[in-house]
Amino acid sequence: MTKILVTGGAGYVGSHACKALAAAGYEPVVFDNLCAGHDWAVKWGVLEVGDLLDRERINEVVAAHKPAGAIHFASLAYVGESVTDPGKYWRNNVTGAINLCDALAAAETDAIVFSSSCTVYGLTKAPFINEAEPVAPINPYGNTKRAIEIMLADYEVANGMRNTVLRYFNAAGCDADCEIGEVHDPETHLIPLAIAAATGDRECLKIFGTDYPTADGTCVRDYVHVTDLANAHVRAVGRMLDGGKSDIFNLGAGAGYSVREVIDAVGRVVGIPVDVIDDARRAGDPARLVANISHAQQSLGWQPEHSSLDNIVSTAWNWYRAHTVAAQGA
Repeated sequence: MTKILVTGGAGYVGSHACKALAAAGYEPVVFDNLCAGHDWAVKWGVLEVGDLLDRERINEVVAAHKPAGAIHFASLAYVGESVTDPGKYWRNNVTGAINLCDALAAAETDAIVFSSSCTVYGLTKAPFINEAEPVAPINPYGNTKRAIEIMLADYEVANGMRNTVLRYFNAAGCDADCEIGEVHDPETHLIPLAIAAATGDRECLKIFGTDYPTADGTCVRDYVHVTDLANAHVRAVGRMLDGGKSDIFNLGAGAGYSVREVIDAVGRVVGIPVDVIDDARRAGDPARLVANISHAQQSLGWQPEHSSLDNIVSTAWNWYRAHTVAAQGA
């Protein structure tokens, strides 16, 4: 089978992508330092433990496996932490990406799919964001994502390494088979936090900002099911291995839901109302971030088939219950 190197493949989105790669006939090779990922999530392909800041280790792994392409997920991803410790994010995210690209270039692997983020758009007011929207990140995390996008373009000029940049919006939901799911420490994503509040595993859920210019005063975001994200990565890999040119794609559901709408959906699916507390806005939170996904639909043949809000919440709830029971039995 064709080998695909997956950095960060033991993490939330990365592990789902590995499952989708294996189903499509590829052999994932996971490279992960396990600082945020989990060895139990590596169920498809080999796990190579290592850190991208260790040039010798990533060179060794790439030389040994000679992957036909790579998907780069591995990065630090807490926006707040990036503001208080920017050096940590620039060293890890950007230096790690440089080391990866150098290793791929040395092995003559000429295709990379990069896990980027809608944070590169900053405080845009576009109702539906397309790839031509100006990029203007407002925090170090977003800056590192944009820096890597620029770097990949430079590497293509230097050695012909083509790239596909996938800017995705709010990853959510979990594997329908409950084989893998979302486990973060600390957890910052709305849906698992709301589920924990509904079940009493946390006291309450804070809503940051209730005075935005939206229908109910809370932020509106585009939630895309992690399985749909995984499938988009597989399509991007196939396109690149078929000789596709470098390109950028937004990945979302193409629809927005407010924080209160998501909380209501969690209460409906779980069957218990979510206890909430209204709090002040967080600095830098745009009122609305929703993707225009027409480019991915047309050029990748991709559709967010699993990204209805109820399906996202239902799969997250099923995983939460299964994982909580497993953890209590351990």
